[in-house]
Amino acid sequence: FKALLRFAYTGSLPDMRKEEEDVTCQHLLVAADRYGMERLKLICEEKLCKYIDVGRAASILMLAERHHCEGLKKACFNFLALPANLRATVATDGLQHLSESCRSLMVKLMAMSLDNASECSSNVKTSF
Repeated sequence: FKALLRFAYTGSLPDMRKEEEDVTCQHLLVAADRYGMERLKLICEEKLCKYIDVGRAASILMLAERHHCEGLKKACFNFLALPANLRATVATDGLQHLSESCRSLMVKLMAMSLDNASECSSNVKTSF
């Protein structure tokens, strides 16, 4: 709440420790969406893009979907478009939760994965 008030009055975020920045930005993004603070929302989206990894990709993707953050959602899909990242993320239970709560995202993810697979197979030349 202090960070939200600070932004409302000063237009800047407080200094945050690296280990708390991602969680704080997630909470601020939710508040920014609720109160129509588009600039804050964009700042949080940009900061959260740095935290997309195997362990967080699914939860950040759900957050982006729920709060209409197209840039953040695109960054998550770009991360998951790499087969190694997708395989590693599948090994976590994040995608399980994603499939239960955001089926439309799972459909997009599967379509993207199939597109990548078909691109790879079309690049493979067969010789007889």
